[in-house]
Amino acid sequence: MKKFRIPSFILLIALVLSLAAPPARALDAPQADSSYAVVLLAENGSNESVIYTKNDHERLYPASLTKVMTVLLALEAVEAGTVKLSDMVTAQPGFDFDMIANGTSVNMVAGETMSLENLLYCTMLASANEVCNVVAQYISGSVKDFVDLMNRRAAELGCTDTHFANPHGLPDPNHYTTAWDFSRIFREAATHELFMQISSTINYTVPDTNMASERRLENTNSLINPTNAHYPGDYGYEYAGGGKTGYTSDAGYCLAATAEKDGIQLLSVVMKAEAYPLEDGSGWYYGHFADTRTLFEWAFANFSYREIVRSTEIVGEVPVEMGADADSVSVRPSTSITALLPNDVDLEEFTRTVTLYPEEKGETLVAPVGAGQLVGEISVSLNGTVYGTSPLVTSTSVEMSRTQFMRNELMDTLRQPAVIFTFWGLVLLFTLYLLLVVRYRAKRRAYQKRLEAARQVRLDLEDEEDEIRYERRVRSTAGAKPSPGKVEVVLEPESLKQTEETPPAAPAVDEPSRVSGQLPVIADEPTRSDLPAVEPEPPAPAPEEKPAAADPPADGDAPVRDYFEEFFGKK
Repeated sequence: MKKFRIPSFILLIALVLSLAAPPARALDAPQADSSYAVVLLAENGSNESVIYTKNDHERLYPASLTKVMTVLLALEAVEAGTVKLSDMVTAQPGFDFDMIANGTSVNMVAGETMSLENLLYCTMLASANEVCNVVAQYISGSVKDFVDLMNRRAAELGCTDTHFANPHGLPDPNHYTTAWDFSRIFREAATHELFMQISSTINYTVPDTNMASERRLENTNSLINPTNAHYPGDYGYEYAGGGKTGYTSDAGYCLAATAEKDGIQLLSVVMKAEAYPLEDGSGWYYGHFADTRTLFEWAFANFSYREIVRSTEIVGEVPVEMGADADSVSVRPSTSITALLPNDVDLEEFTRTVTLYPEEKGETLVAPVGAGQLVGEISVSLNGTVYGTSPLVTSTSVEMSRTQFMRNELMDTLRQPAVIFTFWGLVLLFTLYLLLVVRYRAKRRAYQKRLEAARQVRLDLEDEEDEIRYERRVRSTAGAKPSPGKVEVVLEPESLKQTEETPPAAPAVDEPSRVSGQLPVIADEPTRSDLPAVEPEPPAPAPEEKPAAADPPADGDAPVRDYFEEFFGKK
C-alpha cells in the first residue's frame, strides 16, 4: 500500500470541503445503511476531496481506534529522536491498571522486556490494551502524562469534539471522538510509512522475551485478512491497505481503513456499525467491513481524477514595462489542477478565477522578466466549492530595454523631493534673474533717452550759439546796432575777469567759456528773418599783426580789448 502523504495545512481545506460535497449529491448515495457515522475521503498529493459523510460530527466512543493515536505519538517520538524502535522497554508496575476481563491482550506481565517496535506491532495487530499502557509509560513517564499529550495532539490536528481518557480505548464517559475528528487523526498517522507498514501487516511474530515465548500476531482487519479468527467472513478487498479495527458494546463495530486503485487513494472511517449472524447460518455479517468495502467500490466506480486546468495552457496576459521586444507576457499555471470528480461532470461548468499579483497591488510587471516567474494564481470552483488552486508563472522571458530603463530612471530621479526642490529653486533664481535683466534694460533705455534728450538740448544750444556768432559778424561788418530789446551777454573766461587795477594777463581765446555749466542767455533774440537785409561788403584786408610789446604799457596808455571779437570774431 502506498504511503499517504498529506500535509497538515491541507486539513483546513478538508474542513471547508466537508460542508458541501456536490459530487456525492449528484450520485446515488452508497448503501452503507448499517453504519451510524461515515467519512469517505480521497487524496492526491496535497489535495483532499470529501466524497461522502454521514453523522460525521456525532460524538461516539472510538473503542480500539484510540490505538491509532497511541502509535502515532510513539512514531513521532521516534522521529524526534527521543526514543528508538530498538529500545528495550520493560513493563513497569501498575501498567495493567484499568484493564477489563476478556479485553484484547497479549498477556504481557510486569517486568517483561520487549523492543518498542514489537510493542507497536502488538498494539496494532493484536490490539493489546496492556501494551498501550506500557508504551505510554515509556514515552511520557506516566499514563496520565501520555493522555495529556494525546489531547494536545488531537487539538493540534483540528479535532474539536475529541477527548481521550486512556491510551487504549476501553469505555470511559470522558473518552469520545467523532468520525470527522478521527479522520484527521487517521490521515496524519497514514503519512508515516512505518504506521502503514505495521497496520497493513497480516501476520507478525514477536520473538521470545525474558518472560515469555514467541507470540504470533494476526491482523484483525478482514479487508486484508479475511481468514482472521476474530472476524471471519468473505470481506477481503484486493485494493485495501492499512487500517485499524475497534469494538466495544458501547462503541459498536468501528474501522478506519485505506484503499488505492488507479492512482486514487481513499480513506474511510466507519463507526458504530452493526453485526449479526447471516440467515443461512454460514457466518456473521460485520457492518464495518461490508460498509467500508461498499464505500470503496462506489467511489472507484463513479469517481476519477480529471484535469480541470492544464499546466501548458495560456490563461492570460500581463503588461510589461521596459520590455525590449514585447510589452506583455503570457502566463500559465505552474501545475495542473486535478480533482476527484464524478465521471459525468462537465468541466466547462467550472469557474476560473485568475488573480494577478501586480494588478492586485496596483503595480506593473517590469522587465527583465524570466520564464517561470511567479505573477499570480488561478483557482477553479463549481457551485461555490473550490476544487484546486495553482500558481501562475510567465511562459516566456522578456528582456529589458536599456533606453526605456534610462528614461524611467531619469523620471524616477526627477520625482525625488530633493531634485524637485532644486529644480524649482533654479526656476525661482532664473525668474529673479530675468526680472533683474528686464529692470536693468528698462533703466538703461530710460537713461539712454535722457542722454539723447541732453544731446538734443546741447545741439539746440550750439545752433543758437552759431546764430549769435553769425549775427555779430553781420553787425561788425555792417555797423548795425543790435536789435532793440535784445540784451547781449558776453561770457568771459575766469582768467579775463580782472579788477580795474589789474590789467589782463592771459591771451584771448577763440570760444567763450560757460560759467557754472550755463550757456549765455539772450533775451528776446530775433530770428534771422527779423534782421535787416544788409548787402555784404567785401572783407577788408586783415590788418598786419604787430608783435606784442615786451612790456605792458602804462595804465593810461593801455588799449581797450574787444573780448567779444577775440572769442567770437576770430576763425
